[in-house]
Amino acid sequence: MLKVGQTARIIRSYTQEDLAAYVALSGSSSQTVPEPLIAALFSYLLGVKLPGAGTNYLKQELVFKAEAPLETALEAKVEITRLRPEKHLVDLWASCTAPDGTVICEGRSLVKAKDVEGAFQS
Repeated sequence: MLKVGQTARIIRSYTQEDLAAYVALSGSSSQTVPEPLIAALFSYLLGVKLPGAGTNYLKQELVFKAEAPLETALEAKVEITRLRPEKHLVDLWASCTAPDGTVICEGRSLVKAKDVEGAFQS
């Protein structure tokens, strides 16, 4: 059952090979982890972990505060901040940090989820 305060996280390092593949697809160049690859970590968490399968992404607002270096274990985390069962909506806070505590990005995600009915606020 979903509840306020529930979290999910993933730790992922991006390599030079990941960057080369991204550049080949996008045509952009960078020496650090591109923002879309970081945002993809949140997409993964929301669709696979919390709330999980059947989740529809409605909105994401991220503020990028620092560059993410390659070969660094980045931790992406989502936390439920509000449940609206009557509308099947889940508000989450998303953040990505480096091992030294540097906040790479943070912001809000709003999703529609199947299993919000019966969820409760703590």
